[in-house]
Amino acid sequence: MRTARLRTVHPVLWAGWAALAAGAVLCVIGWYGVSGERYAARQLPYLASCTVPGAALIIAGAVLLTQGRGALAAARVEELHGLLVAAEPADADGSGQAAAAPVAVSGELRMVPGGTLWHRADCPLVAGKPEAVPVDGRLLATGDLDPCPICEPDSADD
Repeated sequence: MRTARLRTVHPVLWAGWAALAAGAVLCVIGWYGVSGERYAARQLPYLASCTVPGAALIIAGAVLLTQGRGALAAARVEELHGLLVAAEPADADGSGQAAAAPVAVSGELRMVPGGTLWHRADCPLVAGKPEAVPVDGRLLATGDLDPCPICEPDSADD
């Protein structure tokens, strides 16, 4: 899922960078040509053939980069959504009621500095992140942190 979408994003980003580079080169050539001419009538061809198309390429490159980065962000959001939304669990007892398996079961509590939520250590949002630190009991007591809605840690775990 992720790789297919990212493969289509990379050419757009490369095209954006290429357009920016080509536009910058054209603008430099136009500037160099204009700076070497004394009369305005001789400067106009450099403006028309290099500087104006160069500026247009710079604008086109910026638009392509913005669109490519937006698509890249959308792909990352889609990947995160895929991590958060689990596939429908199998029918455990055949009654139509699906057994809800917990996302995380660890008793160790973690938080990300500057974050607003506290998590279980094996929560998908903090698992494997080196910046995740153990939760400070004072932050829990003051109510500065809210429990994660994904792993649903219980305050009795600490």
